[in-house]
Amino acid sequence: MKMVAKLSLALAVVLALVAGAYAADETTVAGKVVCAKCNLKKADATKCQDVVVAADGTEYYVTKNAVAEKFGHVCSGAKEATVTGKVTEKDGKKWIEPSKMEATPQKS
Repeated sequence: MKMVAKLSLALAVVLALVAGAYAADETTVAGKVVCAKCNLKKADATKCQDVVVAADGTEYYVTKNAVAEKFGHVCSGAKEATVTGKVTEKDGKKWIEPSKMEATPQKS
């Protein structure tokens, strides 16, 4: 029984370290979610693609996954949001794979 408890504790420590390392690789970006094709009129956008435009103008293309699908596509408008996820670069564009997407409440 003591052996099972020790193994469980060791497994919990390893999982906590892995989860911490994964979270450390994530970035949070606040800005407007818009469509690369319909809103930004990007020449290379052949289909709708959500993009987070940060306050400094940096564009983060949103990887399509379950989190992005739940948030919903923003086509011709814009939605203030905070997006957390892993940022990578591909073909000269920054991509964010969202682990969390939340609409930012509009201030009146």
